Amino acid sequence: MTAGDFTTLASMYTLFSRVGGIAVLCAAFRQHIRTSVEEIVKDVNNDDDMVQKLLDLKSAADTTITTAFLTNNMNDAETSAGTKTPDSEFVYSLKDAFASGFRARRNKPAEMIAKFLDKAMRKGQGSSTDAEFQALLDSVLALYRYTDDKDVFRTFYHRSLAKRLLLEKSASIDFEASMLKKLKEVLGAEYDPEFGMGEDMFKDLSLSKEAMAEYHAKLPSNSFGQRLSVMVLQRSAWPFTVTKKSVDLPISMQKELVNYANDYKLRHSGHVLSWDHALGTATLKARFDAGYKDLSVSLYQAVVLLLFNDAVEIPFTDIMAQTRMDDDELRRTLQSLACGKKKVLLKIPPGKDVNDGDVFKFNADFKDERLRVHINSIQAKVTPEESKRTNETIEGDRKHYIDAAIVRIMKAKKEMMHEQLMIATIDAVKSHFVPIVDTIKKRVESLVESEYLRRSEKDKEKFFYVA
Repeated sequence: MTAGDFTTLASMYTLFSRVGGIAVLCAAFRQHIRTSVEEIVKDVNNDDDMVQKLLDLKSAADTTITTAFLTNNMNDAETSAGTKTPDSEFVYSLKDAFASGFRARRNKPAEMIAKFLDKAMRKGQGSSTDAEFQALLDSVLALYRYTDDKDVFRTFYHRSLAKRLLLEKSASIDFEASMLKKLKEVLGAEYDPEFGMGEDMFKDLSLSKEAMAEYHAKLPSNSFGQRLSVMVLQRSAWPFTVTKKSVDLPISMQKELVNYANDYKLRHSGHVLSWDHALGTATLKARFDAGYKDLSVSLYQAVVLLLFNDAVEIPFTDIMAQTRMDDDELRRTLQSLACGKKKVLLKIPPGKDVNDGDVFKFNADFKDERLRVHINSIQAKVTPEESKRTNETIEGDRKHYIDAAIVRIMKAKKEMMHEQLMIATIDAVKSHFVPIVDTIKKRVESLVESEYLRRSEKDKEKFFYVA
C-alpha cells in the first residue's frame, strides 16, 4: 500500500479469497490504516500538515478498495451478473481504522479539520473548478465523520466562520452557505443542530447591511458618519464571549457610535447595544516620506496609530494609559505594528517582545510598493493561546453537558445501577462527543455531593434520583 502497488494487492485479494483468507487480509488492512492514522495524528511537530496527510491516506485507501479489493456481487438486483464491487468488509474496516486512529489523540484531529476548512474557505478554489473545490470540501467532511469529538469541530468551525464573515475574509459566501447546508442535510442523523447558528449569522449580517443603508441615507453626504459600518449581532448566534474590558476610541469615532446607538434605540426600543471592538477594522490614510498609503488595519491597531498624530514618540505606559486596552491585547497589537514585516512603528529598543520600558516611534521611512497596505493582526487567525482557551472552554462545557444528561436520565428512571448509568450517559451525549468513563464517574460523584443523586446504603453500585 505504501508503494501504491494496486496490481499486487488485487492479486493478493484473489489468492486469499481462494483459501478463505479474506478475514486475515482485511485485518492486516485495518491495522495498517489504523497505525498510519495514529502516526499522523500523534506527530505534534507537523499538526499543520495533519489533515492533508489524512486526506492523502484516505484517498490511497479508497483507491485500494475500489481497484484491488473487489468481490463478485451476484445478489445485487441493480448490478449485472458477475459485476465486481468493493468488498464491504474492507469499507467497514477503513471507517473503523480511521475512527480508532483518531482516538490516539483526542480533540486534535477535530480541531485541525475545522482549521483546514477555515484556510480553504479563506483561500477559495483558486484555479480549481467549482466541482473540484466542492470535492475537496466533501473529502474533508468525510474525515469529520470519523471523529468522536463533534463538539470540538463545531466550536472551532463556528468561531472561524464568524471571523471570516465579520472580517470579510471568506472567498465565497455561496460556498459558506453550501457548507452549512451540507452539514445539515448530508450528515443526516449525525447532524449537530447547533450548526443552525450559522444561518442566524447570515441573517444578522444581511439585516445589518440593510440597517446601515437606511442610517446612511439620513446623513449628509459629507458626514463623518458615512464612513461608519456597524454590525448588530444576536449574542446567542455568535461564538464570542462578552468583552470584559473595552478600549477608549478617539472622540470623533466615539461620537459617531453614540449617534448610531441613539438612532438604533429609536427604531428598536428595549434593545441594548454592547459594543465589541475586538473584530473591528478600519482604513487609515497615512503620510510617510515616500508618500501617502492607505493602511488596512484592525480597530485596535487604528486606535494606537492615531495617537501618533499628536506625538512622534510615545512610551508603552502612555499608550496603555491613553487607550486603556487590555495588557495582552495591547502588546500583541504593538507587536503587529512594530515587530512584523511591515513596521509602521519602530520599537526602541528593537526586539520581538514588547516590554513595559519600550518606547514606540512613528516610522516615517516606511515604504511599500502597494498603495493599500494590509497590516496583519493577531486577531485574524487562531493563535495557540486561543486554541488552548477554546479547548478549556470545551472541556468545561462537556462537564455541564454530562451533568445535564445524567440528571435527565436519573429523573426518568428514578434509580439505576452504576454500569447502566454509564452506558445510558454515553449514549445520550455521543452525538456531540464520546466521553471518557472516568470523567462520567467524576461527574456522578459531583452530583452526589451536590445532592442531585443519592448512593444506596445497601449497594454502593446503585444510585437514586433526589427530587
